[in-house]
Amino acid sequence: MFSASDTVAALETATSDREVEALPLPHGFQWGTATAAYQIEGGASQDGKGPSIWDTFSHLSPSRTNGENADVACDHYNRTTVDIKLMASLGVDVYRFSIAWSRIIPLGGRNDPINERGIAFYSNLIDELLAHNIAPVVTLYHWDAPQAIYDRYGAFLNTEEFQADFENYAHICFSRFGNRVRKWVTFNEPYIISIFAHLNGTLAPGHCRAVGTDTKTEPWIVGHTIILSHATVALMYANEFRDTQKGEISIVLNGHYYEPYDQASSQDRDAAERRLLFYIAWFGDPVFLGEDYPAVMRAYLGDRLPTFTAKQRELLQRAAPVNAYYGMNHYSTNEGKTVGPASGVAWLRVAPEGFRKLLNWIWKRYRLPIIVTENGCPCPGEKDVSTAVDDKFRQNYFGLYLDAISRAIYEDRVTVDGYYAWSLMDNYEWSAGYGPRFGIIHVDFETLERTIKNSGYYLRDTFMERRRLSHSKDATYI
Repeated sequence: MFSASDTVAALETATSDREVEALPLPHGFQWGTATAAYQIEGGASQDGKGPSIWDTFSHLSPSRTNGENADVACDHYNRTTVDIKLMASLGVDVYRFSIAWSRIIPLGGRNDPINERGIAFYSNLIDELLAHNIAPVVTLYHWDAPQAIYDRYGAFLNTEEFQADFENYAHICFSRFGNRVRKWVTFNEPYIISIFAHLNGTLAPGHCRAVGTDTKTEPWIVGHTIILSHATVALMYANEFRDTQKGEISIVLNGHYYEPYDQASSQDRDAAERRLLFYIAWFGDPVFLGEDYPAVMRAYLGDRLPTFTAKQRELLQRAAPVNAYYGMNHYSTNEGKTVGPASGVAWLRVAPEGFRKLLNWIWKRYRLPIIVTENGCPCPGEKDVSTAVDDKFRQNYFGLYLDAISRAIYEDRVTVDGYYAWSLMDNYEWSAGYGPRFGIIHVDFETLERTIKNSGYYLRDTFMERRRLSHSKDATYI
């Protein structure tokens, strides 16, 4: 593990790919950027869009989102052409974005009308991406359930109803967009949906003990619903669409890496492993292995953890082989003491060796090609455009984490197929509002003017260099 002093030194040294030698990435490795609909689109009720749980949550009084909402956000809904041209100027291969369910079906349910104007928006977005040689990677659900299905039955809290409505929504998306989309994500970060939205209450719909919800059982019901809904949709895609559309589908799981407080302590090592099981294997084992929840979860939670029926176990076993890749969102490493220097938010510290260890942990457990579907950081002190553009901290973070990927590939023999930086542009950072800035493009939230940061050019240049190395004899130097 890098010590804090080692990482600080690396950050000070690795200021650009012109000053340090980049490590290669495999031929065919794709890089891109990622966003989420609610965080960038705006157009909250434009062209027939219905409200989502985030539209409701961000307008609560007293505010639980720093007094801010995403009614306008980056106004991507009306500035798509500008944003795609910026991506193209940076040479990105792929763009991972999410579809707002309530823009497609304003009331969300399987018997509710479809909004053709919403369909047209995403269809045009996909067409314009392809016209600029950018492949769309589409996430069906990134935290913004239609408010109407939440009002009807609690959304994720009613497994059978949600499963049916999500399958219908996914079927519409596959039917309307799948002839041009080769990579799908069902859910983004089910751990966050389950814990932060239904236990801590910091994300929509804000369930927590303080508002009187049953936090002992709700998070585990929500997780159960997501797993079964993913399996249903993945299998449906494989059976009805995959052969003709030639696409792939999977889920995106997030996770920090957890280091033992004391590496010499077997108790600390067991605790760190147990944390990874609760964080990642909670979803990974049923989804990717077709198995029950990890035994340590069963032992700890007892009957609070739902049980898969025989029919559901069969569904999981049939759906597991359908997953074509492991979508990995990762930002930092945790342990009992400080790991690496802090970024612009206290929870995110620079720890590339932990990233490499997590790549290995996931590869050994699931043996699926990994795509890093989110990775990035906000810089300390990053505010207006004058302090944001020369973002050396972010450039160094990217460089160190990309080196960790290269070493995982060439030294550890882990299969990693792509890297999507979070995020394309500064955006609405959920309950933190417009404070933290993760973008490689600066957004002035008053004028909505976009300015590419140096980290955007760094990624463009470093991927060009790493590709050059991948075609040379240097690619086998390790």
